[in-house]
Amino acid sequence: MWRWVRQQLGFDPPHQSDTRTIYIANRFPQYGLYTPQKFIDNRIISSKGYEDWLRHNSDNEVNGAPVYVVRSGGLVKTRSKNIRVGDIVRVAKDEIFPADLVLLSSDRLDGSCHVTTASLDGETNLKTHVAVPETAVLQTVANLDTLIAVIECQQPEADLYRFMGRMIITQQMEEIVRPLGPESLLLRGARLKNTKEIFGVAVYTGMETKMALNYKSKSQKRSAVEKSMNTFLIIYLIILISEAIISTILKYTWQAEEKWDEPWYNQKTEHQRNSSKILKFISDFLAFLVLYNFIIPISLYVTVEMQKFLGSFFIGWDLDLYHEESDQKAQVNTSDLNEELGQVEYVFTDKTGTLTENEMQFRECSINGIKYQEINGRLVSEGPTPDSSDGNLSYLSSLSHLNNLSHLATSSSFRTSPENETELIKEHDLFFKVVSLCHTVQISSVQTDGIGDGPWQTNLAPSQLEYYASSPDEKALVEAAARFGIVFIGNSGETMEVKTLGKLERYKLLHILEFNSDRRRMSVIVQAPSGEKLLFVKGAESSVLPECIGGEIEKTRIHVDEFALKGLRTLCMAYREFTPKEYEEIDRHLFEARTALQQREEKLADVFQFIEKDLILLGATAVEDKLQDKVRETIEALRMAGIKVWVLTGDKHETAVSVSLSCGHFHRTMNILELINQTSDSECAEKLRQLARRITEDHVIQHGLVVDGTSLSLALREHEKLFMEVCKNCSAVMCCRMAPLQKAKVIRLIKISPEKPITLAVGDGANDVSMIQEAHVGIGIMGKEGRQAARNSDYAIARFKFLSKLLFVHGHFYYIRIATLVQYFFYKNVCFITPQFLYQFYCLFSQQTLYDSVYLTLYNICFTSLPILIYSLLEQHIDPHVLQNKPALYRDISKNRQLSMKTFLYWTILGFSHAFIFFFGSYFLIGKDTSLLGNGQMFGNWTFGTLVFTVMVITVTAKMALETHFWTWINHLVTWGSILFYFVFSLFYGGILWPFLSSQNMYFVFIQLLSSGSAWFAIILMVVTCLFLDIVKKVFDRQFHPTNIEKAQLTETNSSIKCLDSMCCFSEGETACASVGRMLERVIGRCSPSHVSRSWSASDPFYTNDRSILTLSTMDSSTC
Repeated sequence: MWRWVRQQLGFDPPHQSDTRTIYIANRFPQYGLYTPQKFIDNRIISSKGYEDWLRHNSDNEVNGAPVYVVRSGGLVKTRSKNIRVGDIVRVAKDEIFPADLVLLSSDRLDGSCHVTTASLDGETNLKTHVAVPETAVLQTVANLDTLIAVIECQQPEADLYRFMGRMIITQQMEEIVRPLGPESLLLRGARLKNTKEIFGVAVYTGMETKMALNYKSKSQKRSAVEKSMNTFLIIYLIILISEAIISTILKYTWQAEEKWDEPWYNQKTEHQRNSSKILKFISDFLAFLVLYNFIIPISLYVTVEMQKFLGSFFIGWDLDLYHEESDQKAQVNTSDLNEELGQVEYVFTDKTGTLTENEMQFRECSINGIKYQEINGRLVSEGPTPDSSDGNLSYLSSLSHLNNLSHLATSSSFRTSPENETELIKEHDLFFKVVSLCHTVQISSVQTDGIGDGPWQTNLAPSQLEYYASSPDEKALVEAAARFGIVFIGNSGETMEVKTLGKLERYKLLHILEFNSDRRRMSVIVQAPSGEKLLFVKGAESSVLPECIGGEIEKTRIHVDEFALKGLRTLCMAYREFTPKEYEEIDRHLFEARTALQQREEKLADVFQFIEKDLILLGATAVEDKLQDKVRETIEALRMAGIKVWVLTGDKHETAVSVSLSCGHFHRTMNILELINQTSDSECAEKLRQLARRITEDHVIQHGLVVDGTSLSLALREHEKLFMEVCKNCSAVMCCRMAPLQKAKVIRLIKISPEKPITLAVGDGANDVSMIQEAHVGIGIMGKEGRQAARNSDYAIARFKFLSKLLFVHGHFYYIRIATLVQYFFYKNVCFITPQFLYQFYCLFSQQTLYDSVYLTLYNICFTSLPILIYSLLEQHIDPHVLQNKPALYRDISKNRQLSMKTFLYWTILGFSHAFIFFFGSYFLIGKDTSLLGNGQMFGNWTFGTLVFTVMVITVTAKMALETHFWTWINHLVTWGSILFYFVFSLFYGGILWPFLSSQNMYFVFIQLLSSGSAWFAIILMVVTCLFLDIVKKVFDRQFHPTNIEKAQLTETNSSIKCLDSMCCFSEGETACASVGRMLERVIGRCSPSHVSRSWSASDPFYTNDRSILTLSTMDSSTC
């Protein structure tokens, strides 16, 4: 731990060489276990502490998970955080690997195991990993105790798919060297599947694991509202200091006259006369700061934290964000960003698993230049086959019936000459042999028991086989081949078994040429039952077609383009036959490259390129990744809301574009611009300038931009400004072939642009974690690719379609609520302290307080706190259905408009104007020589202050009532209850001589004040005067300068509101004040939940049933 800290601080260079040597530690004393450190979080006293506590518990679940390590011939139980490099770890089925392990052995004889890396790269299907032969036989703890070996491997790096090393095994005084690659490394965070147990040696632990290195350091996210609050706070701090300075200067100006400096009733002491004037000036300045410090709303931060923490529960309670199929509700991991959901300007989304279901289904294929599509489990050709009379069904339609070979000859739709028939059958058979053998698919061990060793079990249909694969594409293709008669049965050692039309065939697996993103293809070299050495190749058309020298290349290329335009994912199939001499040379080159410790990847790439050439093209496949429900509608709604949508995916260019077209991200009428296959900085810069000119020339047309990962790297290297200029002028951008960190870089580029837009990232896999953490708001989709994205996100939802309500309803409400909360707090504190400042002009700046100390304390805590808190939790200024059906209303709150400087100045000036009315209204009504009591008694200082305070409490509470549109019984209780509580408290506080108070200036003051009819008249007059100004402004704005939200409120009022929801309500029948009520409804735009007839259409484009918890009040079911 100390070494890691020193590395982070830069004192201890972490690595001195490119490789590390690991001695396998299988001999330890039985005792001497590590003492685990326990961290106790004692600061769970706020919402942030609660959230940190939840994360702390989540971390403990991982770091404190029990594991078993081999020590001195036995298994010792410890915790995952205690694993050290060199430890041999045992992992059982369905357990997660606690560190990066090199596989030593498994319960299988060949030393293989299957893992799922859904939490790392988002792939839910199984990957196969193998141990070296010398350790694969060590299947017990006792055997492992005899192992003497050293592993030399590269230093830790973030690339999940790159690992180079070698194991030097000492057996009988002889050293055996075996290469280690990605197929030998079990990554931390992956899960063991379909294997009883494995043993592996830890090579990377803790923060050196690939999973940890892939995590971007999570920065503290702060919302735009918080930044505005801090700006406003600085302004009010300047006001506070200015008032203190003015008061101090005026005090000494006043005291320049001798009669005011030392009046006869307040003589100075000798010490006061001789004290330093500078110190006295500073002392008075600090005293005024203390007197006016309540203008800084410290309680604002407490209320905001409560509002965010409590308000976050509404997202989880919203039944419209609940997904019944997966039984998942929305989750809030960070409540600090609720209001940021209402400020999003850019949405960056992953494609696979986020916009799509990540369920691949075989749809079409092209074999020998003929296109087929699957219909009801049978392949149907789209055009006439060679020498076919009608071309309705091809030969392959009969393959769906196993063992029905006679159907070949009698099929009326396939009449060919015997020579052509034999050749065509061979080509189709070979095509599906490639599909069935060139893959990493595995079958559940329970189902494959006995299948490989005996004859075909006729009672086990292909549909009963459960396949696991490293990619959903492979699984879909193997399942499709099984439906058409070429059934992959499984692996038995180095043998791959398939059943072709009921006949069992065994192919010896000689070599696997693994897939990588540079080659974009994978291959296998197998030995057929007849003895031929065959190379089967499967990959993207851009990487396979250029290497082909035979087959229907041009026809297949056309078909692949047609598949891509339909949004299908395509792969090409090819093969090559080796002579014995060619195979010997290939086998030697592969061994040399795989055992090289330096530049192994480059050598393997050269060998792979040497092997995968002179191919014969067989055809292409097309699988569909089905779009999630209502993705098109959601993207269109985001666009209507003024939000730009970028799709960041690792898919190929053609597939990504077609999916973008199918989901509405790109329109058919949109001009699609491309920045792909750029190879140099100069070429990339010139292409960007061309695109910029095209956009300028065609400024009326909407443009969409397609960028690939390579071109993006060049564009971000030296041409960021030009690239951003092009992107900002495009309506939609799609980035394909993106690496995880590239996604984060793109978002970072947008974040730091001059406009500083608010960004939101949506993803479902661990490969999306970096961009989720980089964006202002991160949304995790709780899909089929693990939970890493959901755990590292700020919010988690089950489907992409829920994003619309999360932003347009919850985000809109949260922003309006907290914006009003912030402005209101500054307003009511200005109302509170400004009379204190004005009062100093009438007390010779003697720092005499206007209010009683108890009132000073309780003003923000009790008298005015609850109405704004409840408002900030429950307010709905417009119906949720309207917000969701009219996404354009989202534009009205974008760019933090409700907290603009103009709005802030309005609230501040309103606070000052109300404060002047409070003070001078009270002063002139009960000023000099004015008696307001029947016995002629005069009011004193405390009575005057109490009158000001009473008017202030009523006014600021009534102001909150004017801002409230959605009234529930809770709003009524806290609004009118706060005023009532103030009166009751003041009566008790001033009506009793409390023995624990040293002095009680307020004794009988409040009772005496309320006994005066003139005081009551003054209170009512000043409250009405203050609120009248605000009402006039609201009426003027709504009538002559209404916002889109106010127009929507007016439309809603005209169509569905039956009465006014404020202090009085009008019945449905005409009354004397019905016309006045209708006018007020139009002006204020209110909505009373108990008197609303909601007339929403049952064909709601997003949600047909509003089950939102936001609707707190009861509604008549007949009108809902």
